[in-house]
Amino acid sequence: MISDLWYKHGLIYNFSLSGFLDTDGDGIGDLEGALQRIDYLQGLGVTSIWLAPFQPSPMRDHGYDICDYYGVDPRYGSLGDFVEFSRACKQRGLRLIMDLVVNHCSDQHPWFRKAIEDPSSEYFDYFIWADEEPEKPKEGVIFPGVQETTWTYNEQVGKYYFHRFYEFQPDLNMANPKVQREVLKIVGFWLELGISGFRIDAVPFLIAQEGINVEDPEPAYALLRNIRALAQWRKGDAVLLAEANIPAEKAVKYFGEDGERLHMILNFPVNQTLFYALATGDTLPLREKLEASKCVPFSAQWANFLRNHDELDIGRLPKEQKEAVFSAFGPEEEMQIYGRGIRRRLSPMLGGDCRRVKLANSLLMTLPGTPVIRYGDEIGMGEDLSLPERESVRTPMQWSEGPNGGFTSSDNPIRPPIDGGPYGFQLLNVAQQRTEGDSLLNWMERVIRMRKEMPEIGEGEYRILDTPASILALRYQWEDHLSLFLHNFENRRREVFIDLDVHSKSVSHMTCVLNHQRYDVRADGTYRIIVEPYGYHWLRAGGLEALPKESIG
Repeated sequence: MISDLWYKHGLIYNFSLSGFLDTDGDGIGDLEGALQRIDYLQGLGVTSIWLAPFQPSPMRDHGYDICDYYGVDPRYGSLGDFVEFSRACKQRGLRLIMDLVVNHCSDQHPWFRKAIEDPSSEYFDYFIWADEEPEKPKEGVIFPGVQETTWTYNEQVGKYYFHRFYEFQPDLNMANPKVQREVLKIVGFWLELGISGFRIDAVPFLIAQEGINVEDPEPAYALLRNIRALAQWRKGDAVLLAEANIPAEKAVKYFGEDGERLHMILNFPVNQTLFYALATGDTLPLREKLEASKCVPFSAQWANFLRNHDELDIGRLPKEQKEAVFSAFGPEEEMQIYGRGIRRRLSPMLGGDCRRVKLANSLLMTLPGTPVIRYGDEIGMGEDLSLPERESVRTPMQWSEGPNGGFTSSDNPIRPPIDGGPYGFQLLNVAQQRTEGDSLLNWMERVIRMRKEMPEIGEGEYRILDTPASILALRYQWEDHLSLFLHNFENRRREVFIDLDVHSKSVSHMTCVLNHQRYDVRADGTYRIIVEPYGYHWLRAGGLEALPKESIG
């Protein structure tokens, strides 16, 4: 029986309203545009939509500088428009996840304005202040080269305020019980409007009890437990997905030993080593991170991704591995950012090689955890390196070959669509790929459908089988399902002999679910499988009726 933990079988699709579809001609995507494309998303096969911040904001950081937690920015529509969109998602069986950005707010938020207008007010303690500039003010800077300090002097107050991010994003003081209550009110409000979960921004900073101690913050995990308790009391199937670039061994405290805190965490260690494998053909570091990821409680789940709305952060890789990824995917200075990342999209990084793009997405669908797709990756969108910082990977969605790629009728879009070249909207768009049977979009629809029909990936235990370093072999077992997924990271044909590590008489054969090719067990209990250059196989075992569970791993 499949558990009712829906996120274990889900597939999340992430986009920002501003760059998805504009319906009123002002050059900015809106809720009405998202509503018009909801059937497209349902047809793609996604089960959850993750919306980037859409609350009122000065938009100095793509909406992550929020000045009203209880509204919708007028550029996107109204609260009524949001409820209509939320209702449409529910009617189609789609869950709706939103960003919860409460580590910091905008310096235009009424809380901060009241704090600097009257330091004796309760709002002053909503933030973190210092009479003198602390030592090492550049320690802990998130955006090196762009952000100069984590402490900024406010002349009106005569004190320094703390901000891990930009100076216009003052950190909220989570050690203040009143601030924690505000966070719970925000969570409760959006749950009432149809939200099914939250992607919590910058969780390690959110739970740092002492915001000024950037070297060794003392986490306050109780806040995560309180958010979950409220969310599940209001809505039993609500989920919390954390953005936390942390080693797997630290994740247990975030999940909770009994799974009483977070439901999911974005798996940054696997993401970074995945790109190292794509760059070099060496899967051994990826295997290590996958082994380390087995630490989660039953109710918890990793979320896997290829690219997101930020840079490809490889800062935690060892020096040699980081240099190898930079050399392969970001060799030019304009492709790099913050000294730790690459500001490019997936397809251009892989040289537009459809084999490698499909390999990466096949791996995304079969890694242990919930897949997260960034808008446009289903058609292989590119980046615009002429745009500053992370803007390069936030160009508008390319719907057609019409003006502005069908994104807007305005002559002044919020960001220019990619125009011309192999990734321009004239050649690369949804409308065109829908009509091509072998397009990336149609391939993605097929593998997403197949992923949803293989519950063992979400429910089962996995083992990494012994293969050459360029081959990743993942075996899953759950109830009477046993599957094997092979991925070849090398540009040459490989012959592998796979030992499923089960009683040879229990599994008579394996069948590729993507092309129905059958592989019979050999006399020595192994399977001889040929994997094409940058190839992959999704195999399901046959003859499992007599397979004792204890024979598996």
